Amino acid sequence: MSELLRTVSKVKRQINCNLNVDDLLQSHTVRTMLANSEFIVMLNQASTDRTELAKLLNISELQMSFIINVEASCGLLKIGSSLIPFVNKFPKNTNLYKLMTTKLGE
Repeated sequence: MSELLRTVSKVKRQINCNLNVDDLLQSHTVRTMLANSEFIVMLNQASTDRTELAKLLNISELQMSFIINVEASCGLLKIGSSLIPFVNKFPKNTNLYKLMTTKLGE
């Protein structure tokens, strides 16, 4: 993991992770990368993940409500030092939705 992170940092590529945040936060390197990230998209989070993210990113209880038991396409953006809630509903009856969905059977 450490070698991957150094390599990615050197080439400055975007990483999209669908991993359990709790697992990632066990690494000091990953914690540092997340704390210093300018752009993070947070969707519905498990309770242990929420607690760690709140501590790491200084997220208030009110802001946390945007990533607790929320529907798909809702969450919280961290852009610089700002935290912005979002709802991004997308019409399901479009070809673009069919290309983008990660839900099997849709």
